Amino acid sequence: MQHFPLTLPHLFGRAESVYADKEVITATGGGSRQRVTYGAWAERTRRLGGALDALGVSSQGRVGTFAWNSARHLELYFAAPCTGRVLHTLNIRLSPEHLVYVANHAADEVIFVDRSLAHLLFPLASQLKTVKQIVVMDDGQGEIPPIGDGPEVYDYEELIAGAASADFTVDDETRAASMCYTSGTTGQPKGVVYTHRSTFLHTMGVMAAGSLAISESDRVLPIVPMFHANAWGLGHAAVATGATLVMPGPDLSPGAIADLIEQERVTVAAGVPTIWQGMLPKLDNRDVSSLRTILCGGSAVPKALSEAYLAVTGLPILQAWGMTETSPLGAVCRITSSAQANLDDEALADLRTSVGQPVVGVEARITDPAAAPEEPLPWDGVISGELQVRGPWIAAGYHDHPQSADSFTSDGWLRTGDIATIDSHGYIHLVDRIKDVIKSGGEWISSVQLENELMAHPAVAEAAVIGVPQPKWGERPVAYVVLRPGVEAGADTKTDLCDHLDQRVPRWWLPDEILFIDSIPKTSVGKFAKKQLRETHANRNS
Repeated sequence: MQHFPLTLPHLFGRAESVYADKEVITATGGGSRQRVTYGAWAERTRRLGGALDALGVSSQGRVGTFAWNSARHLELYFAAPCTGRVLHTLNIRLSPEHLVYVANHAADEVIFVDRSLAHLLFPLASQLKTVKQIVVMDDGQGEIPPIGDGPEVYDYEELIAGAASADFTVDDETRAASMCYTSGTTGQPKGVVYTHRSTFLHTMGVMAAGSLAISESDRVLPIVPMFHANAWGLGHAAVATGATLVMPGPDLSPGAIADLIEQERVTVAAGVPTIWQGMLPKLDNRDVSSLRTILCGGSAVPKALSEAYLAVTGLPILQAWGMTETSPLGAVCRITSSAQANLDDEALADLRTSVGQPVVGVEARITDPAAAPEEPLPWDGVISGELQVRGPWIAAGYHDHPQSADSFTSDGWLRTGDIATIDSHGYIHLVDRIKDVIKSGGEWISSVQLENELMAHPAVAEAAVIGVPQPKWGERPVAYVVLRPGVEAGADTKTDLCDHLDQRVPRWWLPDEILFIDSIPKTSVGKFAKKQLRETHANRNS
């Protein structure tokens, strides 16, 4: 067989030559949209590669992005790695301290920023030790603040207008292509570097029929940010297959997203649970019949939410699982033909609460992390252990970070930090995060299951459950609940919620307290910020 390097210029070249007439559509606010064909997009992307040369970005230099989902951001997705550089997508929701840390730790040489986000980046410019230039992409919103004696500032359109078209050739498939940092909820963020090979193979995984099945006929809406684990690989897969991309830009409000789905006839839309919770009330009298997949990841999908979508749209939510360290696709909950034939509606609904089976290319196991050496536990759907994975697009370490037994096993598997069961058909059911599971009286209480059962109550919009110290039992659960509009918080409401839970979980799982709040704090990627809740609760009781 020929040795053919698995690199991104091949994926780019397919869109450029085979799908030149297909489109990338970017919402720009106020209902207006910019449209560019893949042919014109490819020409701009090559000129952007030439602009990186003109800026003097080193041969393997890190190219930072601080931007919304747009066609321009997609140009950077390919121009940087296809010229041998490394794309580094900066999370726009990081704290200033974490943002400075990751830009310096990655040694970014240039940062491309949307004008509407410049007010977040420019005040930090003097702290960015390796950044020589900042390039502003005009998304039509916001003012560009003064930068003082910081990096040189360029205009994106002027830069590429005067640039020569670059040749895209990468011969070494193990060369770094891009990098993302974890959200840093338990310490400093850690960098994960994706190679051309891993990204190429991950793209094939996203395209696989038993996975997300992205194809030329799709119209893909990645609501998930492009800085969140490469938008779950949807940008690369769409380019590789010639699928139309619908980029939401900065307006992620439920109404704006519903407009895009309906008006652009979106077939695949992807976002975190909070996006889909906000979207559900906006679907009344909407024609969303074009949808074939409503993809959700980032945190557990409540059963009630998935089944509500089934009732409203005819499609349940398709749950997927992954991490920054897994590129991120690790498992997808496709229902097998045998399950469809043999399970009743309630059992199928329960199965859809799993994160599914490992996708082709990923191996999974559960172990008892306290055992030495670690031994795989049986796939019986009952015994739980730490979920561990390995595969060609799974990280083997972190960028410029010492290896730790907290992250990888001695035989090379990634320790995910999730507690899970795996049934005999390979369906993975997440029990909880190791750091979030509540250890009460020597037994485990799943905060995730309690949250899902609470959110199944019609009065509850959101619920987060934490473990708090308790002298007799070690820890006990406390629930923080956001009620739906019009529902009054009171003793009767608490009693009603406890009665609701009493029918669904063991009685000793019932929360010691149910506290009503206006909103639950979220992390930079939309997950419940339980560390912050625990700190708030501790301060409340001190």
